[in-house]
Parts: sequence; structure tokens; C-alpha cells
Amino acid sequence: MTRNEVEHTEDGRYIVVRGRRWRATDPSIPDTLRTELVSALMTGRRLVKSEGDAARVMVHDAKTALGERGDPWWDPTEEGTRNRLAATIRTLLRSRGEGSICPSDAARTVGGEQWRELMDTARQVALDLRADGVVAITQRGRVVSGADIRGPIRIVAADALDFRPPTDGSGARD
Repeated sequence: MTRNEVEHTEDGRYIVVRGRRWRATDPSIPDTLRTELVSALMTGRRLVKSEGDAARVMVHDAKTALGERGDPWWDPTEEGTRNRLAATIRTLLRSRGEGSICPSDAARTVGGEQWRELMDTARQVALDLRADGVVAITQRGRVVSGADIRGPIRIVAADALDFRPPTDGSGARD
């Protein structure tokens, strides 16, 4: 086995590193989203060194979004699915800086091939995060309010989003 290869258990649910078993990343996450989430995880880990405990929320959310924490990805509960969707939304928003995400990004991450079945839940989780001040919901570039929103929406970060990485690339916060 080379350095980059990882040993998996027979069921594929865990990896083994130096004799210790860890939960594997959910294999149903599309490659582009997995790459973005792993990048956010690595950024969070680097920032823990410079920013301390404040950056740990970024690591926790990324690991939850990847399926490595929280309910097992192979046996999700309704509450666990909602928690993972929320962590995915927060992680992707941190990753994209001033950009936005679609609820389908979170649904695709958590739901795999059955992502469409999670769209209503993803939209509801976004509304819950909006009620907490973590995100804002937009349509056609404008922030919208109310719960009866029809049509495509985008999700953007709001003031209460815990810890955001610095945008200047320095690794230090202002």
C-alpha cells in the first residue's frame, strides 16, 4: 500500500489509519462537491493552528457534511439528515466566500442519487438557518422574506454564520 492509499473495512464504512478505525466519507457525494468540502476541511484545520478554537466549527461542519460525523451516512435519521444539510450549507457558504449556493448543492451532498427527495427538506433547513440569522434567501439577486417562497432560490451567508475564513488568503483574521 502506498502512502496515499487508505485501507477500508470490507463494508466500506470505515477507513483504517495506523490501526485506528475512522468513519469514511460518504461515497455518494458528487466529486466536485466532495473536493470543495475536503478543501474547506483542510482550510479549517490550517486555521485552527492560527485562529484557535474559533475555527473548530469550520472543521466540525465540514466533517459532518462529508458524513464523517453525526448520524452514519448509511443509516440516516430525519434529524441527522437535517443536521447534515445545515452543516453542508454552512460549509459551502464559507467555502464560496461572497458567493451563493443552491439548496440542491446541499441535497446532492447528503442525498446522493436520491437528492431530489431531499429538496423540500434542504429548502426548509435553509429557512430555519435564515430564522437564526445564519443565511439569507435570495431570488433574482434580491433578498426575500417569508416562508411561502416559490421558484428557484439561492442561499447566501448572513451575519450570524459562525467563523468565516479570511478572504485575503493570509490565514489571519482582521
